[in-house]
Amino acid sequence: MAAAAAVIKKFFLASMFMWVAPIAILYGFNHNLIPGSTNLSPYSLTLLSGFLAVISVNIVLAFYIYMAMKEPSYKHEPDPKFLADAKASVKKLTVEEANVSSQSQKKQE
Repeated sequence: MAAAAAVIKKFFLASMFMWVAPIAILYGFNHNLIPGSTNLSPYSLTLLSGFLAVISVNIVLAFYIYMAMKEPSYKHEPDPKFLADAKASVKKLTVEEANVSSQSQKKQE
C-alpha cells in the first residue's frame, strides 16, 4: 500500500507543477518580474511567455515520465488468486468450445 501512496504523491506533485509553472511564468512576464521583459514589445512578450509556459509543462511531463520509468517493475505482480481464477476460467471456456465444436461435427456427419 505504501507504493501506491508514493505513486499518488508523485502524480499529485507533477499535476501541481503542471499548473503552477506556466502560471508563474505568465505572471512573471506580465508583471515585469523577469529581467529584460520590460524591453520587449507586447507581441514579443506574449509569444515568449506563452512559449516558455508550454515548454515548462513539457519539461514537467518529461520528468514525470522519467520518474515513472524508474519505478521498479517487480512490485507489480498480479494477485495469485486472481491469476488462478483467470486460468480456470480460460480452461473452462476452452473445454466448452471443444465440446460445442465436437457436437457440431457430429451433427454434420
